[in-house]
Amino acid sequence: QVQLVESGGGLVQAGGSLRLSCAATGNIYIVNYVEWYRQAPGAQRELVAGILRGGRTNYADSVKGRFTIYRENAKNTVYLQMNSLKSEDTAVYSCSADVIDMATRRRTYWGKGTLVTVSS
Repeated sequence: QVQLVESGGGLVQAGGSLRLSCAATGNIYIVNYVEWYRQAPGAQRELVAGILRGGRTNYADSVKGRFTIYRENAKNTVYLQMNSLKSEDTAVYSCSADVIDMATRRRTYWGKGTLVTVSS
């Protein structure tokens, strides 16, 4: 069994910072591509950032220069450092990961999400 667990969400004032974590646990052989998504109330889910196992990253235009995605492969954990937060960043943030387990089965897993609320 593989699980993704997000943490680090909460309430922060505009201009503040938060760091989200996405930890993969279970019968893991390797964690490949990991992405952070967010979904605001009444809006569609959008891709925020992604990172390859080797470290290559990509970002949504709306967060470039403010958010940083990075990973610790030894811990099977990916982080999203969010700085200069704006009220429009308020959303439920979820991570997804492409995982190969010890039985060499490959699939995409999703976490349940963590709420980020930015007050103006």
